[in-house]
Amino acid sequence: MSDNDSGDRQRPNAKYRLSKEKITDPTGALHFYYNRERRLENAPDAVKDLYKEGKPVKFGLLHSLTADRPRRILFAIIILMCFAILVLSIFGYLDTSYSLENNKIEVTAAAFEGTTIIVLKKTGKNHNAYTGAVDIAVSPAIQSSEEQYPVFAHRVFFTMEKNEVYRFAVPFDTPDLVMVLQTEKNTLQIRFKSE
Repeated sequence: MSDNDSGDRQRPNAKYRLSKEKITDPTGALHFYYNRERRLENAPDAVKDLYKEGKPVKFGLLHSLTADRPRRILFAIIILMCFAILVLSIFGYLDTSYSLENNKIEVTAAAFEGTTIIVLKKTGKNHNAYTGAVDIAVSPAIQSSEEQYPVFAHRVFFTMEKNEVYRFAVPFDTPDLVMVLQTEKNTLQIRFKSE
């Protein structure tokens, strides 16, 4: 058997004193020699800024949107864009509809295999909206001297329904079209593009 296998095993550093044997404080409290102020004296400015004590920041939506200059600029741009969209929609620049005797008219068109399919949506604005026959004439907006297209005529009937959709095809597929809608009293001319 070797000496290491005996019951008197000792640490390899048993001769070294690893801790103080006498505690000078009668209460037995441990003394820590850590001073934050002394440690921060030699720290860089970024670290010193982390330890600065200031007023706690309260959470707020407006404060988070305007906390610094880039956020304030972005917030101001968003507010200006919303205001511009509101003004344009109030004055009708964003609305693609037309009015015909208290009916709101929206026209869309799509070219398909040599023809153009036109979709006419009618929405009655109030109870005095026009009901009855509406004559429609459609032709290309720009006609060349070589190709002359005839005017395509169609008739629809507006009823008492608030919302109605009418679909019909015209025998030409030019990108710009002109449509004339005529009731018994009024006429509406619309110029639109096919998709």
